[in-house]
Amino acid sequence: MPPRRFAFRRTEDAVHPDTMRAALSEFIATAIFVFAAEGSVLALEKLYKDTSTAGGLVVVALAHALAFFVAVAIAINISGGHVNPAITFGALVGGRISVIRAIYYWAAQLLGAIVATLLLRLTTGGMRPPDFSLASGIGEWHGVLLELIMTFALMYTFYATAVDPKRGHMGTIAPLAVGFIVGANILAGGPFDGAAMNPARAFGPALVGWRWRHHWIYWVGPFVGAGLAGLIYEFLLIPVETPMAHQPLAPEDY
Repeated sequence: MPPRRFAFRRTEDAVHPDTMRAALSEFIATAIFVFAAEGSVLALEKLYKDTSTAGGLVVVALAHALAFFVAVAIAINISGGHVNPAITFGALVGGRISVIRAIYYWAAQLLGAIVATLLLRLTTGGMRPPDFSLASGIGEWHGVLLELIMTFALMYTFYATAVDPKRGHMGTIAPLAVGFIVGANILAGGPFDGAAMNPARAFGPALVGWRWRHHWIYWVGPFVGAGLAGLIYEFLLIPVETPMAHQPLAPEDY
């Protein structure tokens, strides 16, 4: 990803070919992810009337982990592999992308989620996509806190493996690492609030199925969690390099 920069008026990004290619990459990757992730839930509903079982939770978590791994992998060389408006927001507050590029990413991610959900409804004979909802006994602010914590972990993992300039060979497993944390978080938080961690993932099914109850939770929690992770990692864990700072040569540079 590009070095830290806070560009609020970087107007050239609006028409730059790289921005268009990156937005297209985010659209395709998000559509692939949502189609596979939401499709796994619909498949369970088709096979079993009651999907609230331990086996069903594991299947859904595995499907989300694999789908997000693939989506990030196919987009990371073009757009950075965000595939999530919250990750884009975390990169924005960390100064890694411009505001204009972030807006393009958000539009592409939301559109990709909508298209994927529409295609699922078409190919499944009109099955209505299930929405994210709170379990019995879980309040709205419990849901917000859950989404905040899980998305914080996702954004922190993304920063450590895909953004940190010292990541080295760790960058090659970034898609796998973020896929694993998505799957693990679904196992931990899925029974309580669905574990979206991704506003686009929640928005597509909500719009197509027209179910908006508690929908704001899946925007506020992920955005706050990703923003905090981006700020903490960027400004507390990544040192600011100065021109006078002496950097020792790596062994392969001798």
